[in-house]
Order: sequence, then C-alpha cells, then structure tokens
Amino acid sequence: MGDVWMYALLAVSTLPPLVPNSALLVTVGVLAARGDLDIVLVLAVVAGSALLGDLLMRGLGRWFSDPAVSWMSRKPKRRALMEWVATRIQRYGIPFVIGVRFLPAGRIIGGLAAGVVRFPLRRYVLGATIAELVWATYSVGLGYLGSTAAGDSRFALLLGLGVSVVVAVVGGVVQWFVRRRSGGGSVLVRSSEVGSGAGSGSGVESESGSGDGVVGGLCSSLGRDG
Repeated sequence: MGDVWMYALLAVSTLPPLVPNSALLVTVGVLAARGDLDIVLVLAVVAGSALLGDLLMRGLGRWFSDPAVSWMSRKPKRRALMEWVATRIQRYGIPFVIGVRFLPAGRIIGGLAAGVVRFPLRRYVLGATIAELVWATYSVGLGYLGSTAAGDSRFALLLGLGVSVVVAVVGGVVQWFVRRRSGGGSVLVRSSEVGSGAGSGSGVESESGSGDGVVGGLCSSLGRDG
C-alpha cells in the first residue's frame, strides 16, 4: 500500500510545472535501486504525469490564448521570452519542443507558446513525449545509478541534487545567451500576417492545416498591452 502512495505522490508532484521535486525523483531512484520500487513503473509514472502537465499547458495556450498572452505581456522580460519561444517553435518544430523542456520554466512557456501558435497536437505530443522520457530517465537515473555504483544512498542523493542544480544553471545561461544573441526574438505578429507568410515555407502548419490563425486573435491583446 505504501508503494501506491509513493507512485501517487510522484504523479501529483510531477504533473504541475515548477513544483520542485528533484530531491523526490533522486530519492525514488535510490529506492528503486534497493528494490523497494519498480524502476520501469517509476519512469512511466514520472514521464506520463509530466507529459499530461505539458498537454494541459498547451491546452491553456490553445483555448485561452488572449488571457495567456495578456498574462505573459505584463512584464517585458516575460513577454520577450514568450515571443522568443513562440517564434522558434514555429521555425524549428519538434526539436525545439524537446529542447525547451530543459530550460528554466520551459514546461510553462513551451506549452503555452505551442498552444498560442496552434502548433499541431500530434507533433507536440511526439516532441513532449521524447523530452519527458529523457528528463525522467535522467532525473530518476541519477539516484538509481548513483546508488548502484556507490552503494551509498546518501552519496547518490547528494550527487543527484548537485547534478540537477548544475543542469538548471547551465540551462538558464544557455537561455540568456541565445536570447541575447538573437536580440530577444521577433515579436508575435497578427494572424493575417502569419497566414500570408506561411506559404513561403515556414514548415509549421496550424491544426486546421493552413498557416491562417497561427496566432489567432491573441495579438490584438498584445497590441493593447504594448
């Protein structure tokens, strides 16, 4: 019965973005290495609940575009980040959906931006699934492999937390550096402008199958807030 509650705790703590659960993930990796938990089931629960959270964020961006963009536009840095992510999701597609997962606040910004620009659901699910599988394997694997190799659960926990902090810092530096070089990214444009340029080979289609409505009516909100 205790195992059930542990798996439930994993799901609840992993589904919402920005919930700090690195220590928990490393810990369950250590427990799995000791045989107290099933490593395959742990990875499935962690990756699956994180993917569900990503899809919920995309849904918010898709169905509540105006409030989402209005909220992101309240602060210049937050708005610039939204524009930067939205532009690159349209430009690079699935590889960027995977990569943005590992940036600070990447689950929130990436999911919202994918919904706002109407990034195709199937392609988003594919990219997010790959990203969450990699993230779950790395996060839980730190505790699992550290405990197996060192035979010391405390060492494995400290190692896992240390690596997690380093990865987070590196992700933040990369995000800052790329945004600085790109000048903060291009701004979100009106849907009519996106539609007129979609035929020039942007490589990203909306869910309706055309370039029209990529940003929809949300950009009027950006115009008002600006």
